[in-house]
Amino acid sequence: MTPVPIVYFSDVLCVWAYIAQLRIDAVRRAFGDQVVFEHRVCSVFGDTARKIPAAWGQEGGYEAFNAHLRHAAAAFPEVELNPEVWLTARPASSWGAHLFLKAAQLHEAAGGAAPGLAEQLDRALRRAFFVEARDIARREVQDEVAAGLGLDLPRIGAAIADGRAFAALASDHQDAEAMRIQGSPSFVLNDGRQKLYGNVGFRILEANIQELLRAPTPTQASWC
Repeated sequence: MTPVPIVYFSDVLCVWAYIAQLRIDAVRRAFGDQVVFEHRVCSVFGDTARKIPAAWGQEGGYEAFNAHLRHAAAAFPEVELNPEVWLTARPASSWGAHLFLKAAQLHEAAGGAAPGLAEQLDRALRRAFFVEARDIARREVQDEVAAGLGLDLPRIGAAIADGRAFAALASDHQDAEAMRIQGSPSFVLNDGRQKLYGNVGFRILEANIQELLRAPTPTQASWC
């Protein structure tokens, strides 16, 4: 049986995408190789010095945003969250980390890294920010996290230097616009016919995947 492809858009600085890792793990436990995730990036925290004061300035700025994140994470005891998140480290943008991730994905696709290592880097960068309160917008932090996973830093750097990672990043953003992605995280199934956005529970993902695994014929529309 052909696995169900799930295109997954997220921003590395989005707490809901950080929490959504639990749902991705649950889907893999439930469906195994019947599903395949394609990790893409979208821009939510492209300019944090503009975004956070604009959204939270009247409520207390970064301190109010920090309180909001801690409240959100409290509903998920499995998720670690540093109480100082966004207070001690304030990444200027998620774009640098996204560029680094695209370079790692290209390196993996070319056979230079073990399958799944780019996704491990994605998770490790999120942990570096949300748990360790490190500024993952900084290249030296990205390098340290990647080196800890055994990734080839010169080859990742080469994919950035020659423009390939920039092209992959641009492709993700163009596709996000074409698919009308609303934000992070977003799960896209069934060639764009089914889009699930935000704090989506496992049961909703499960129902959509099961309906696609039912393999309706072209004349029999999916119920989801």
